[in-house]
Amino acid sequence: MRAVVYDRPRSWAVAEVPTPTPGAGDVLVKVLMAGVCGTDRHLHEGEFGARFPLTPGHEMFGKVVALGSGVQTLIEGDHVVMDNSWSCGQCEECRRGMGHFCHVWESQGVNLPGGFAEYVVVRETKCWKVNGLAPEVAVLAEPTACVVHGLDKLAMRPGSSVAIFGAGPTGLILTQLMLAAGAFDVTVCAPSPFKLDLARDRGATRTVTTHRGDPSATMRAIAEVAPSGFDVVIDATGAMEMLEIAIPLTRTGGTVLVYGMTREDDTWPISPFEVFRREISIVGSVSQINCFDRAVVALRNGVVSGEGLVTHQFGLEEYGDALAASADSACIKAVIVPHGLTT
Repeated sequence: MRAVVYDRPRSWAVAEVPTPTPGAGDVLVKVLMAGVCGTDRHLHEGEFGARFPLTPGHEMFGKVVALGSGVQTLIEGDHVVMDNSWSCGQCEECRRGMGHFCHVWESQGVNLPGGFAEYVVVRETKCWKVNGLAPEVAVLAEPTACVVHGLDKLAMRPGSSVAIFGAGPTGLILTQLMLAAGAFDVTVCAPSPFKLDLARDRGATRTVTTHRGDPSATMRAIAEVAPSGFDVVIDATGAMEMLEIAIPLTRTGGTVLVYGMTREDDTWPISPFEVFRREISIVGSVSQINCFDRAVVALRNGVVSGEGLVTHQFGLEEYGDALAASADSACIKAVIVPHGLTT
């Protein structure tokens, strides 16, 4: 089969590799679509625990084409999305319910072969049926699961006012799930007018145009909306210039959710006295744990509308173009379609 294979950071090729064989409790999945996200750009640089050689691709949707022994809940032909992470269940972090910090954590597309390939083997217990769901919607299951985990970490009070920095796929999913979780006022802040239009279509109370490279102008524009600050400020961009204005825009007693992934060597200068004086909470959210069931329900029931979020499709050989597109403001969601484009 064909797969994107990195031999080291920033060095990849589409290579012929053996088609994997499912073992006991595994299924072989024909990858129909796999999402490209900011994490993949970090992996390209060798960050976020990348282990080489590596086939990336952790947002996977496909069709079951072969069963290993003992598989009982799936049949050939089932369409599935896949929880890409595995934890041992025995280490200290696992026993505290934090399996995504497992001491021997493994993740397909990060330190195990992922979905930028024609086929992938996945544990039966890590597959969720999505029969009847459109591919462009089903492929959003993993990022939706990550947002669900972010809401778990946030534990937001109903009626909260929320500011979301970023209107890419994560920002748009956050917008919808924050409203579903009880936020009464959601402001989405981003530089791209067409993405802000989508945020309003998805229910945002209002939108604010941000100014790249001018955090002071951005700060003023957002502060006009909520002079006393927001109960919750979420950064879904990973841009330091946005994080630097997050605390000043947070209401006294409010919370900053650090959701977007920065570079590993970035530092965030904050005033501990300000955090202390105003009782600001700073919460991080990474990946997800046991959230796929709720993500699939949200997509299937329309709590999260995925229509129109996949804007760019690429074949395996166009992987470099897909990476570039994922960083382009003209793109909402780029996907790899290993067996040929659907449109």
